[in-house]
Amino acid sequence: MPRRFPEPHATPAPPAPPTAPAALVQASFEELGRLLHDVTFCVVDLETTGASAAQGSKITEIGAVKVRGGEVLGELQTLVNPDEHIPAFITVLTGITNAMVVEAPRIAEVLPSFLEFARGTVLVAHNAPFDTGFLKHAAAGLGIPWPRFEVLDTAVLARRVLLRDEVPNVKLSTLARHFRTTVTPNHRALADAQATVDVLHGLMERLGPLGVHSLEELASFTSKVTPAQRRKRHLADGVPDAPGVYLFRDRNDKVLYVGTSKRLRTRVRTYFTQAETRTRMGEMVMLAERVESVVCATALEAQVRELRLIAAHRPPYNRRSKFPERVSWIKLTREVWPRLSIVQKVLDDDADYIGPFGSKRTAEDAVAALHDVFRIRQCTPRLARRSRRGACALAELGHCLSPCDGSADPDAYAQEVVQVQRAMTADPDVVVQAVLERMSELAGAERYEDAARWRDRLAALLRGAARTQRLREITTVPELVAAAPHPQGWEVHVVRHGRLAGAGIMPRGQHPQGWVDALLATAESVSPGPGPAPAATHEETELVLRWLDTPGLRMARGSWHAPLANAARHLDLLPARDTATRLGA
Repeated sequence: MPRRFPEPHATPAPPAPPTAPAALVQASFEELGRLLHDVTFCVVDLETTGASAAQGSKITEIGAVKVRGGEVLGELQTLVNPDEHIPAFITVLTGITNAMVVEAPRIAEVLPSFLEFARGTVLVAHNAPFDTGFLKHAAAGLGIPWPRFEVLDTAVLARRVLLRDEVPNVKLSTLARHFRTTVTPNHRALADAQATVDVLHGLMERLGPLGVHSLEELASFTSKVTPAQRRKRHLADGVPDAPGVYLFRDRNDKVLYVGTSKRLRTRVRTYFTQAETRTRMGEMVMLAERVESVVCATALEAQVRELRLIAAHRPPYNRRSKFPERVSWIKLTREVWPRLSIVQKVLDDDADYIGPFGSKRTAEDAVAALHDVFRIRQCTPRLARRSRRGACALAELGHCLSPCDGSADPDAYAQEVVQVQRAMTADPDVVVQAVLERMSELAGAERYEDAARWRDRLAALLRGAARTQRLREITTVPELVAAAPHPQGWEVHVVRHGRLAGAGIMPRGQHPQGWVDALLATAESVSPGPGPAPAATHEETELVLRWLDTPGLRMARGSWHAPLANAARHLDLLPARDTATRLGA
């Protein structure tokens, strides 16, 4: 029988049957690893005359802090005479001048002392390849064998541990603010090393509740599945081996991650094996207490449910589709003297919209292409029919019909608006020809960067307009039913105004008309709203559109088509990276 496609929700998988408690076995030291509170770390930072030891840059300062169990055992700090001039920009950055290092010891004296100080420790540095690279290069130049230090990079560890929502980057200054270090990094070696100590301890505290207690677990966190992760594989026992969506939840029932798979149980099990090594997934698995599943009839239904659940719950470990409101639209306003505006939301105001654009910058490029061709106003105040403001510079240059000073002919302005509307919603041929001519002139004058900038503006407009027109191809259709070949028969979907309203697998031998009628009767009712995506997110409608391109697809009810005069026909003018997809923005 056909299946109803209800509003998205998660149905808990049946709980796993209770198991007998495992026998207690004393773990060996090899299994435990080296406990973090017993490990001695040497946190080191360098200041140098440049970015690369291989290209001749030298060390100007070494700072190091030896620490174990949260207690500082010793500190080392010394300036180093590089035997060369310190560039001015380095002095501005670090405050280390040529006069300060004139009487400082040279690296031949300093390096043996540092190696003795760090003997038997685990080296720690922020962006460790930089610091260890300079130290190894210096050792090689002096003929000193480099000890086989274990190295821990706090930048790499922070990238694995912290979420993008917590810190925008893993610069030492950013992490110092996040962990409220006792010392503020200032591009001096000892202060930066002391701040790195606090960052290291902050990361350890973050990982402690996740069962990371040894150096081996710390160094390999999320780079491989830990025994603690493998012990959670029972969470997959109650998940059905069917297509659908899975949700990881923590002890407070918060959704941590949403995913989709053709075989739910098999996919969920990979999170507890060596097969799952994505960054941050190890932390997610350690926080998870149960897995819920939603069985779906088709892959498209599962993909749509995943989008809706991510939008509803905004799981911290999902990056895709968490913030659909961050896209931008271009709006041709409905007022006495219409204008173009970049907005984040489509309103029910009878205005024309194109998009969505992935960033405001891309939308601004598209608006610039339109403004270069059409002389509608670019100012933002609402103007009366008979405005008496002063004319702007654009009007004086002939780039605006100047409704602000009352000199614009309403009929001429209205005709200009009609052309803008056509370029946005139908065929931007006028804009294409104008921009191509501008690019040719700039290239002829060898202003290639300026020509490339106009190419980018045209690309932004064409891709945004084509995306809108592609959405409208199906969102203006009240209902259609399509079927695509499936190993068990036909997968059938009901689409209403671009929203997936019903899904099911029609077995071979079924009478199509009766089966489709039953599916329609149980499909979701859809009331469209405003804009190019009136009943679903643009991402959902684009998923439906991609499915409608399935080879061998048959239309059972309704139809959809693309007009010949549209923005997509100009996409071949753009570089291959711009035409790879007609829906990307």
